[in-house]
Amino acid sequence: MEKSVRIGLIHATPVAIEPIQAAMATLWPSAEVANILDDSLSVDPASANVDEATMSVRILMLRRYAEAIGCHAVLFTCSAFSHAIERAASLSSIPVLKPNEAMFSAAIRRGGKIAMLYTFPPAREGMEEEFREEAARSNSTATLASFLVEDALQALRGGDVERHNRLIADAAAKLHGFDAITLAHFSTSRAKHAVEAVASAPVLTSPDTAVARLKDLLREAPVPTQTSAK
Repeated sequence: MEKSVRIGLIHATPVAIEPIQAAMATLWPSAEVANILDDSLSVDPASANVDEATMSVRILMLRRYAEAIGCHAVLFTCSAFSHAIERAASLSSIPVLKPNEAMFSAAIRRGGKIAMLYTFPPAREGMEEEFREEAARSNSTATLASFLVEDALQALRGGDVERHNRLIADAAAKLHGFDAITLAHFSTSRAKHAVEAVASAPVLTSPDTAVARLKDLLREAPVPTQTSAK
């Protein structure tokens, strides 16, 4: 892959940045990364003054900005805006990937019972819906069970990464009878090694699977010399 490839990473929270940066550096070091952060995205959905249509427009504008600065593909790292990202992707001339799209696809290919550990409650409903839709498209009977890891996100936001990882690993240790465990958010991927140490099933994360999928997408289509925002 040429070094001129630029990937736009669109974040709704600072805690998502480090995990995807690490995945890009490990799995695709030749790619250039453009980080775009709007942390108001993670708080505004709870406001009565911000509706879904408004959020959809904002997601579209962020995708347009990524194209305007020469990105050849875009990855959103926040799990709460699945439908808005799908709309932005449908209007884009470059690949646009939802945060959990690649991870869910990999989990569904495994089939069976999938566990999802999540720390950000507003994202749960959308992620479960996304999983069901992907399973239906794949004619898969895979099922998803979600488990909230309370206090983990607060620990991470407070700078206590060790406690964040320990809480997620403790939750994973209680899971039995699953064919795979997914760590729902980019931020939770920090706990991958801790979870793998106690889990009885393979562990999938959004950053690693997303980077692999982006590489595949840009292999399948030539990298354009210029991009234009729509």
